[in-house]
Amino acid sequence: MKKVFALISMAIVATWSVFAQDTQEAVAEAAAALSEAEDVPEPVELPKYWNTTLLTNINFGQSFLSHWAAGGYNTISLAGNVDLQTNYAKDKMIWNNRLQLDYGGMYSADKPIFQKTKDRIYLESKWGYETPIKHLSYSAFLDFKTQFGDNYDYKTPTDAQFEAHPGDEPAAWREAAKDNLKSGLFSPAYFNVGLGVLWTPAPWFSLNVAPLAGGVVIVSNPTLRNTYGMDLVKGNKYNDDKDAAVAAEDWTAFMAFRPELGAQIKADASWVINDNFSFSTQLAAFYNYLKPTVEPRITWDNKVFWKLAKFFALTLSTNLIYDPLVKLDMNNDGEANEKGVQFKEFLEFGFTYTIAHKH
Repeated sequence: MKKVFALISMAIVATWSVFAQDTQEAVAEAAAALSEAEDVPEPVELPKYWNTTLLTNINFGQSFLSHWAAGGYNTISLAGNVDLQTNYAKDKMIWNNRLQLDYGGMYSADKPIFQKTKDRIYLESKWGYETPIKHLSYSAFLDFKTQFGDNYDYKTPTDAQFEAHPGDEPAAWREAAKDNLKSGLFSPAYFNVGLGVLWTPAPWFSLNVAPLAGGVVIVSNPTLRNTYGMDLVKGNKYNDDKDAAVAAEDWTAFMAFRPELGAQIKADASWVINDNFSFSTQLAAFYNYLKPTVEPRITWDNKVFWKLAKFFALTLSTNLIYDPLVKLDMNNDGEANEKGVQFKEFLEFGFTYTIAHKH
């Protein structure tokens, strides 16, 4: 029995010795293979030249009054805007593009029609290439501005207009509005291009000076050409020095567009306080060489964006325009015949969503 036990023990020891030897050899071979293998390079992240941001807002407002002693009207308002920016930067070159779309309106119980309150299409494109001078670049720009559709001054219909549409009060209001058309698609439209230099002393500020800038002011609707400073056509039966009001009924006497050649200065500033609060402003001035005695056209846009929650934000925007060639109704008497400052302000609260992407 002792001999059998001894034989079994010897067999186990022999088997373990062989297994251990094979294991050691396998480990040694694996180590040798790893040492001989080539180093695998770590993946290299490719540079990202494009930076795209899309900001959207939908804002809703409502008021309801019942037996309110101080008076007033029930109202519903809805407005939206889109702010798309896509910028390119590589080596010494930059190319910045921005598209702003605004549209909105309201319904008030005192006027049984939809009244437009905001309407704008604004496209900007700016190219720059660094010069040997620090913070200074050669630049070229393009911008385009118009609106989506017709905008009116909503006056109360006359008795004749009410009588012409018995039982259809909204039709009378729409007819009265058509008699007070203020703007429309490509009426006016501003298209400008220019060459100059771009100064960017800080990431949040840029100043573009273009001593050579030109473009056209387009007014496709003939009834609005006099309001937006279209010139009388030379060689027409009306002389250039004749009162435009006399020629008002013959719109063939006016050009559909006004060419411009001049200089433009545009300053942009943008502060991002944190992920929830930002402020941007743009001030531009254009001097027309073709009308040297006329003051420059000035525009000033401001926007404050305050994100109050994940999907809700408060937005304050203002737009100021001074165009000495545009005739305004400064006395609210229905006669647009004076120059002045145009100003628009919106304070809105609503749903917001942002998409950002680098590629």
